[in-house]
Amino acid sequence: MKRHPRTRPPRASTTAKPHRRADKYVLRLYVAGATARSQQAILRAREFCESQFKGAYTLDIIDIYQQPILARNGQILATPTLVKEYPRPVRQLIGNLTNTAGLIIGLDLNRRIKTTP
Repeated sequence: MKRHPRTRPPRASTTAKPHRRADKYVLRLYVAGATARSQQAILRAREFCESQFKGAYTLDIIDIYQQPILARNGQILATPTLVKEYPRPVRQLIGNLTNTAGLIIGLDLNRRIKTTP
């Protein structure tokens, strides 16, 4: 009895566009425990992201006490720390997140604002 060769599913087209990341901002906020300072930083970060990115963002909250490995890998030295992971370049901002202008400059967001002549 002759065996038929195994059939494979068709390969994806080589001309297809590669899957690219959505045009979203990816940020991480590192906090230390469920303190009032941490809760305030979370609130300010969410308000800032919503006002600046209008829903086109992902904000991950990382408690360094619950996930110390992530804090070590992210080289976090103080809290609260807000990190802009994407789009590149990566930027870190340490502090209470009260100064909106400082956040825009510190996270290098002033480049995305287009000026008209």
